[in-house]
Amino acid sequence: MVTIGIDAHKRSHTVVAVDEQGRQLAAKTVGTTSADHLELVAWAARFGERRWAVEDCRHLSRRLERDLLAAGERIVRVPPKLMANARTAARSFGKSDPIDALAAARAALREPDLPVAKLDGAEREVRLLVDHREDLVGERTRIISRLRWHLHELDPGNEPALRTLNHLRNLDLLAERLAGVEGTVARIARELVDRCRGLTTEINQLEKEICALVERLAPTLLAVCGCGTLTAAKILGETAGIERFKSPDAYARHNGSAPLPVWSSNRARHRLSRSGNRQLNAALHRIALTQARLHPGARALLARRRAHGDGGLEALRVLKRHLSNVVYSALKADATTQLRLAA
Repeated sequence: MVTIGIDAHKRSHTVVAVDEQGRQLAAKTVGTTSADHLELVAWAARFGERRWAVEDCRHLSRRLERDLLAAGERIVRVPPKLMANARTAARSFGKSDPIDALAAARAALREPDLPVAKLDGAEREVRLLVDHREDLVGERTRIISRLRWHLHELDPGNEPALRTLNHLRNLDLLAERLAGVEGTVARIARELVDRCRGLTTEINQLEKEICALVERLAPTLLAVCGCGTLTAAKILGETAGIERFKSPDAYARHNGSAPLPVWSSNRARHRLSRSGNRQLNAALHRIALTQARLHPGARALLARRRAHGDGGLEALRVLKRHLSNVVYSALKADATTQLRLAA
């Protein structure tokens, strides 16, 4: 078995082939077009049985992965932190594309259970829509901040209440109020109101599209108490296929809810992990806060943990770890349903 490490970049890809002992066999640098990728497959045909190890930076390697998978190749994804360890342990010094490609190959040899790449599914579409919506919301927030300063200058005693300018009705009322006001500040304010109205319309349309997708892809996840449509969409997009994880524990490690041991001697305790996918962790945190107010089982769990001496954050950490298992089971059930419908 030959392992071919890939260091992917925007303009070029460098590959290094190694044998089962990690000894370098050959190296090559190609461009990033589909024709270059086919040239790479033809070059690798000399090695017979092989697999590709690519650094997990999909904004650079997605097109390469798609072309290799279409050609019937097998690809594993190497987390960047594993490559850093492989570079440190190597006898070569410095950092270059061949060194990074060699590090990816050797990291794949050392770690047998790396995630296997696959063609993008509906989860990627959800993630693209969610990320685009979040960008628009951020842009609207910046516009509202500027608009509020102009409104304060025009009339300090008649400013709109906080968090009201993201509704079309309030923007329409504000536009009517500014219609007869003269001056440059009022003109800029009217332009900002128009831009904010357009962004709000687009955000609302995106939310409807996301809701329709999530209701079709993850009805079991939506049934979890505290998991709204946008939170479910975030979980779907960031998980990127629950079949990538072999167990609930692996998923908890990925989303950062698995606790870290911080004890010695006779006092055993754990603390909240700061590693893992922080977007997924934030989604679990939102569900946990909602369940802490509304869900009887979650409230009983938190009360039980506090009775045993846990602080508020420690009890919430335990709840998030439990919710990770709940989300894992829900995603598994939804994935099984989708496979049955596709069959």
